[in-house]
Amino acid sequence: MSDTRIPPNSSQTLAIAASALHAEQSRMRVIAENIANADSTASTPGGDPYRRQIPVFEPTPVVKGATGVRMKGVTFDTGAFKQEYNPNHPAADAKGYVKLPNVDGLVEALDMKTAQRAYDANINVIETQRAMMSSTLGILKQ
Repeated sequence: MSDTRIPPNSSQTLAIAASALHAEQSRMRVIAENIANADSTASTPGGDPYRRQIPVFEPTPVVKGATGVRMKGVTFDTGAFKQEYNPNHPAADAKGYVKLPNVDGLVEALDMKTAQRAYDANINVIETQRAMMSSTLGILKQ
């Protein structure tokens, strides 16, 4: 069976890559928020601290005949909170334990690196598409 899909035209390619840039930018904001709150605690004794957020993507139409991607929203990581014994902390429960966020700095750093690479790849797609369009215009001018 052969693949009968039609490759995207230049405006579709640019729209798809631009949607991915926007989605990855949103993803990096969520990751940055996770990193910023990695050491936060609850404001009340025994309360829950910051819960790690996970970006959720979905396909979205960008221009006629092309589908890009967008960040639909975030979901919360249901993993367990870390606990630390610190009875003098204002957020400590009755047993003296403080719940810490379920954010792992290494995981966030790897996610950020992946998002940056995806962002860079889409920048390269846009630059390549523009160079191809410029070359085509140069040929047509001759």
